[in-house]
Amino acid sequence: MENIDKIRLFDSHAHYFDKHFDEVGGAEEVLRKEVFGACVSRVINVGTNNANNPVCVAQAALYEGMYAAVGIHPEDARYCEDDATREVAELERIIGDAENRKEKKIVAIGEIGLDYHYEGFDKARQAEFFDAQMHLAKKLGMPVIIHDREAHGDCFETVLRHPDVRGVFHSYSGSAEMAAELVRRGWYISFSGVLTFKNASRIKEVAASIPCERILIETDAPYLAPHPHRGKTNHSGLMIYTAQTLAEIKGMSLDEIAELTYNNASELFDIK
Repeated sequence: MENIDKIRLFDSHAHYFDKHFDEVGGAEEVLRKEVFGACVSRVINVGTNNANNPVCVAQAALYEGMYAAVGIHPEDARYCEDDATREVAELERIIGDAENRKEKKIVAIGEIGLDYHYEGFDKARQAEFFDAQMHLAKKLGMPVIIHDREAHGDCFETVLRHPDVRGVFHSYSGSAEMAAELVRRGWYISFSGVLTFKNASRIKEVAASIPCERILIETDAPYLAPHPHRGKTNHSGLMIYTAQTLAEIKGMSLDEIAELTYNNASELFDIK
């Protein structure tokens, strides 16, 4: 691997409030030693429900390079006590006005979307929460972070219903054709440690097809650790493997891909 002393990485999607970090000494220890003490400059800490959204925001306040996204994950929607209208009203209260967002470093609504992987999912309820949060994103003029697991067609149709909303499809797993249409409409595509897996030839082909100005990288920490750390607790410092793989796919240097994705994420989330 190339020299990493001078590169800066932007992890566009992580969950540092997740209890899995307790297994490796806690998130604070990881962030201090392996993330901001290494080659990572910025991280988007992403909430998944109205219980952990404030925790996510409070954690981001502790680190100069950490920012927050708040939203209601499709899997979390099934456990919400209230309906989408009330839950999204509470989400809007957490986000607050433009001044509050700036003070608390809330830069996106997410993660939101659809997930048809686990048994017992409720399509109608997920769609209700997804649509409501897309409407909120338009109202507040904020980008969104989309979770799309085995729901590519319905996610894409939802995007089409909200043409004024832009954002990123995180840990992308859809087709090259869908990615091309999303990019044409102004969306970003983000790749996680899955890109490094030996059986990820299709995702590598998608990455090769995406214009450089629309690519982001992420960890989804503590999940989806890249090869050769697959199966272990993930953190932003390990994103170097994803960056290196993407650099090889694009025929670029590690330094070039790091700077490219850093600038792309900074632009999407409007971080100066």
